[in-house]
Amino acid sequence: MMDENARKQDPLRRFSPPRIVEHWVILAVFLALVATGLSQRYCTLDLSRQFILHLGGIDNVRFFHRMAGAFFAFVVTVHIILGIIGIVVRRWQPSMVITKKDFIDIVRNIRYYLGLEEVPARGGRYTYKQKFEYWGILTSALLMILTGAILWFPVHITHYFPGEVIPAAKVMHANQALLAFLIIALWHVYNAVFSPDVFPLDASIFTGSISRERMLEEHPEELAELEERNVEELLASSSPRDNGPDGRPPDRGE
Repeated sequence: MMDENARKQDPLRRFSPPRIVEHWVILAVFLALVATGLSQRYCTLDLSRQFILHLGGIDNVRFFHRMAGAFFAFVVTVHIILGIIGIVVRRWQPSMVITKKDFIDIVRNIRYYLGLEEVPARGGRYTYKQKFEYWGILTSALLMILTGAILWFPVHITHYFPGEVIPAAKVMHANQALLAFLIIALWHVYNAVFSPDVFPLDASIFTGSISRERMLEEHPEELAELEERNVEELLASSSPRDNGPDGRPPDRGE
């Protein structure tokens, strides 16, 4: 019993060291792009002017923005290639792919919030919220990379496409960048920092580990797979201190 209890208290590995490093790198590059990009778009603001002057002028800001954009494009490309290789060659589970179950989970959670379901949807390695957030950010990144390349080499682009492509790319690049920033700042930061379930910080992407209690509550299907157990059995056998009288995790919305 002591060994079983100790095992339940041990944190579970969720992210590998390369994923942790990748997250830090993307975070740093994203902040550099936001600072150098928004300061150009809102250059009439005093804060933007001070930032531009601090970097030595608008030409330097544009240079840093382009270098950060090129490195960001490299990181995203490597991320996609490694993901494809992992799934095709190394037989990784495509756990981030949106499936029919995710739409079923959306409906189930809506019904749960309305009091029509007794328990919320059970998440696997990634919940539908995390999947939609991931694909929203990735598609935004790809669009910004494409439009950024068009704006970087406008003369070459107009050799093959009409000139209207340039102002269209400018509008798309600026608006999509602002949208991505808002998604990160409002949605992702809330879920990772200010959400009551993780406040003051969800450190799993930095430590690579997550508690078994959180795994049981947020990703019971993945936990059941790791422990080679049935989900129903796992929920029923979890600690009575953490669960309700029916053997299920309590309603955190109460």
